[in-house]
Amino acid sequence: MALLEFNDKGIYCPTADVYIDPWKPVERALITHGHADHSRWGHKHYLCTESAKPVIRYRLGDVQIQSIRFGEQVTHNGVKFSFHPAGHILGSAQIRVEHQGEIWAVSGDYKLEDDGLSEPFEPVRCHTFITESTFGLPVYRWKEQAKVFEDINAWWQKNKADRKVSILTAYALGKAQRLMRGLDESIGPIFTHGAIENTNQVMRRQGVRLPKAKRVSNKFKKEDYIGGMVIAPPSALNAPWMRKFKPLSIGIASGWMALRGARRRRAVDRGFVLSDHADWNGLNDAITATGAQRIIVTHGYTSIFTRWLREERGLEAYEAQTEFEGELSEINETGTEE
Repeated sequence: MALLEFNDKGIYCPTADVYIDPWKPVERALITHGHADHSRWGHKHYLCTESAKPVIRYRLGDVQIQSIRFGEQVTHNGVKFSFHPAGHILGSAQIRVEHQGEIWAVSGDYKLEDDGLSEPFEPVRCHTFITESTFGLPVYRWKEQAKVFEDINAWWQKNKADRKVSILTAYALGKAQRLMRGLDESIGPIFTHGAIENTNQVMRRQGVRLPKAKRVSNKFKKEDYIGGMVIAPPSALNAPWMRKFKPLSIGIASGWMALRGARRRRAVDRGFVLSDHADWNGLNDAITATGAQRIIVTHGYTSIFTRWLREERGLEAYEAQTEFEGELSEINETGTEE
């Protein structure tokens, strides 16, 4: 019996009778982070990190949820579990699973660059590593975050000079707050879509420092937005909500902007390559740091990345089918102006 296995509900530990990031309702669920493709409604018991708990409770409502500190260990039926920083978003974790000397690590989603908001990634030494491959192609190589924000702020400054409103789309949990912390507040006011501001309020109550922002509402006149920066979820781009900001310039911050033509297909003016997932180098560096000889590849470029690990790196690598979406969830997200 494998320590972990994949079934129609998720990643399952038979010995402990618990699931990790299950996509169908189960009795006990260990949750790596708060994004909707990993943290779903319907489980009877949830366990996550202390810093992930507030937003998971906000998103899922009145669920039975416990939290654990990074590095703290819990044991179920002789299997030891602990949570370790994944660097993806605030509270995101890799889950270490140990039983009778065998160690697995489930990465969830992760990135290696310290963004100043998420707890920085820490490699977990293990025998088997379950990794995402959202950006598992050599074309995906990220610039340093500071350089990306230089580009974003220069774009905002130009839009202000042209008396336009800057609209920057971002997933409401994680990317939006990361963008806000990188903006130059001296350029102009920051406004947030209701779905993003609600998440901001949860994080502020946790003690997370975020720039001052004004919730978009009918109390503001059209001229109040001129020269400002509006952070909105991707779902807002095609909504009547956008009319109040014209003239405007739309930007999107996503790893997908590394692909030629991605900006054009999304019908935006500027694309900024900024992702909360590891790039090609990050994926390979993370795998090396684990020391694992067996790699299981989940969502993303699974077949290509698995073949690379086998043929070029000499590792025992396999694909696994899951319902995780990676950065596709940024495109699929829905949000309401509240």
